[in-house]
Amino acid sequence: MAPTARPTVAQPLSPHLQIYRWTWTMAMSVFHRITGTALYGGTALVAIWLVALASGPAAYGYVAWFFGSILGRLVLFAYTWILLHHMLGGLRHFLWDFGLGLDRERRMWLSRGTLIGSVALTVTIWALALILR
Repeated sequence: MAPTARPTVAQPLSPHLQIYRWTWTMAMSVFHRITGTALYGGTALVAIWLVALASGPAAYGYVAWFFGSILGRLVLFAYTWILLHHMLGGLRHFLWDFGLGLDRERRMWLSRGTLIGSVALTVTIWALALILR
């Protein structure tokens, strides 16, 4: 028996990024991945600081000079935001693991809160550090 020919039907394509409308949860998911990757660079900076500290006053002087410069402080400020943003994103995912905040409204507020909270905490920490210095 010969196989019967089926009519050719156009199959739907899987939607891609051009189809989806960006939402807060999508954007914060991307930022969470980027900040997770950026933490590797920040961890290298902490390691450099610790090695310089253990190497003696001359090595530590160079590192302390860099981190005390405007560029060094900007790097530390960015690292503070990266660390806090990733931490808050992790807490958001932790809540989702327990099935909390999965409805649309709470999901959006948790995502917005990740960004707003990380900026507010970063500014607060740096303001306190500069005041108490």
